[in-house]
Amino acid sequence: MADVATLVEQARAGRPRSVARLISLVEGASPQLREVMATLAPLTGGAYVVGLTGSPGVGKSTSTSALVTAYRKRGKRVGVLAVDPSSPFSGGALLGDRVRMGEHTSDPGVYIRSMATRGHLGGLAWAAPQAIRVLDAAGCEVVLVETVGVGQSEVEIAAQADTSVVLLAPGMGDGIQAAKAGILEIGDVYVVNKADRDGADATARELNHMLGLGESRGPSDWRPPIVKTVAARGEGIEEVVEALEKHRAWMEEHGVLADRRRRRAAQEIENIALTALRQRIGDLSGDQRLDALADSVVRGTSDPYTAADELIAGLTSA
Repeated sequence: MADVATLVEQARAGRPRSVARLISLVEGASPQLREVMATLAPLTGGAYVVGLTGSPGVGKSTSTSALVTAYRKRGKRVGVLAVDPSSPFSGGALLGDRVRMGEHTSDPGVYIRSMATRGHLGGLAWAAPQAIRVLDAAGCEVVLVETVGVGQSEVEIAAQADTSVVLLAPGMGDGIQAAKAGILEIGDVYVVNKADRDGADATARELNHMLGLGESRGPSDWRPPIVKTVAARGEGIEEVVEALEKHRAWMEEHGVLADRRRRRAAQEIENIALTALRQRIGDLSGDQRLDALADSVVRGTSDPYTAADELIAGLTSA
């Protein structure tokens, strides 16, 4: 069994192996997970969490790497969670985004971790909120969360990030994709990457038009900016960082940041509670109470909703 207090102390001292051990405890749903979270709780709240999402092929990993470089130039410690599809065989991360961020692997001020979705819909690993807490407590001032980017499920990043960055690219039908996926509602900053390609200006205009068709905004409301970049060459990345800093300042001024973090914590609590309830229901498989309720529904002496109410009452009173 790992000594959690020692691991946390070493992680805060910047030891990447200890950070890795803590995230592994999170991913593996270790029996020590509660102790880990309780130890980390007073040490969190300082990291600025930026989510990056978009369709496959728009350059999320390249953009993430370029943002790491930009933040490191500003002296910030940076953590990266690159959430990959799961291997159907091992359950591990399939793409390994760390390969595309190799230039940062020797930098002690950067921690990069690939996480597998493990079948979780929404483009994010179920353990991502706890992993963000680990990086936060370990002293990362900025945490970049790069999602799988799987069409309509991209929108889940909005629930985990302080600021959501939506990446698009010309020539990929991203205008239609943006409207279909619902990412027009979740983006705080929009980036048209690969802006050296034909159609970049048209993509930016189309996106601007779509944003203009959205809900009306007051003078003090945030208007998501559109930034054009060529991430592979680092072009436009400073403008992205400036847009992120402006959004953070606006959120702090209007109380939006605290509200987002409160809602994020509420959702995390709800997910943990629901997971615990599902496990308890799963433990009832073949149990006499569940069988009796099922028989009553089959006979018509009860209905599924009433039976479910009885099951929940039994679980919560147990």
